[in-house]
Amino acid sequence: MSIIVKNLGKTYSIPVKKSGIKGTLSHFFNRNYRQVEAVKNISFIIEPGEIVGFLGANGAGKTTTLKMLSGLIYPSEGEVRIAGYTPFRRQPQFLQKTSLVMGQKQQLLWDLPTLDSLRINGAVYKIPDKIFKQRLQELSQMLSIEDKLTQPVRKLSLGERMKAELLAALLHNPQVLFLDEPTLGLDINAQVAVRKFLQDYNQRYQSTILLTSHYMADITALCKRVLLIHQGQLIYDGDLEKIFAKFSPYRQVNVELANSISADRLANYGNVETIDGQAVRFLVKQENLIAMINCILDQLEVIDLNITDPSIEEIIGHIFKTNSI
Repeated sequence: MSIIVKNLGKTYSIPVKKSGIKGTLSHFFNRNYRQVEAVKNISFIIEPGEIVGFLGANGAGKTTTLKMLSGLIYPSEGEVRIAGYTPFRRQPQFLQKTSLVMGQKQQLLWDLPTLDSLRINGAVYKIPDKIFKQRLQELSQMLSIEDKLTQPVRKLSLGERMKAELLAALLHNPQVLFLDEPTLGLDINAQVAVRKFLQDYNQRYQSTILLTSHYMADITALCKRVLLIHQGQLIYDGDLEKIFAKFSPYRQVNVELANSISADRLANYGNVETIDGQAVRFLVKQENLIAMINCILDQLEVIDLNITDPSIEEIIGHIFKTNSI
C-alpha cells in the first residue's frame, strides 16, 4: 500500500481573548483556550499508482490532512503510513519517497535562475550528477520548460513557475506526490498543460498522487476516485462517477434582480442556493431549466441572468444540505 490512514485526527488549541485592555491583561496573565478539531477520525487506503481527488470546501480539513500525510505537522491521534514510513518522523528514506506541492507556496528561490534552485534540490537529495541531468532533461521536456531554466524565477509567468515547482518536486523521483491546489490561479492553457503532465507522469512512473483542487476540470481529467471531507470528517470515499450521476442533471442559474424579493417567494422558482441582496443563485434540474427561466423572466424584473455548471464547492454544498450520499 502507498498510503494507509487509520483514525487520523488533528486538534488545535486556540487562545480565546476578550476585547479591550481588561481582556488583554487577562489574556496575558491567565490565557484560556478552546479546542478546534480540524480533522476527525478519518481512515482510507490508497494503492500504488492511484490518482485520488481530495475534495471539500474551504476550511474542511484538506490541507491539514495533507500536511499530516507529508509529515509537516504531528497528528493528535491515529496512524499514518506512507510508503511504509511514519511521516512525522521525517526519516531521510521517507523524504526520498514523497513530495508536496502547494499552489499557494513556492520552494524555488525568487532571484535565482530556476536551474540553480534545481541544483540545490539535487544536492539536498544527494542525486548523482548523471541521474540529475537525465531527470532534468526528461522532466523539462515533459513540462515544455527547457528554454526557461536559465531565467530567474521572478521572470517566469505563473504557469511557468508552477511547472518549475513540479520539476523541483519530482527531481528525486518520489513514489508518492501530494498536490494542494497545483493549478491555483493559472489560466486555462496552463491548467491543461499541468493536468496533461500529471497524467503522463503517473502513467510513465506509476506514482501515487493525492490531489486537492477547487477546479472540477482537474478532478475529472485525473481522478476516478475521490475522498470527500466536510468539517474535518471523511463523508465519502468512492467513484467520482457516483457524484456526477447524482448532480450532473443540475445547472446553476445566477440571477441579478432589480429589487430584493423574499426567500419564500424565490423558493417558488427553484432550489435557492444563496441570496446576496438582489443576487440570487438557484440549482435547477436540467429538465426544468427552460420553464424555470421563462417563469423568472416573465414574473420578475431581471437585470442579468447566466447559467453555469455547478462548481465543486456548489456540488459539495448541495450534498451536505440534502444529505444525498
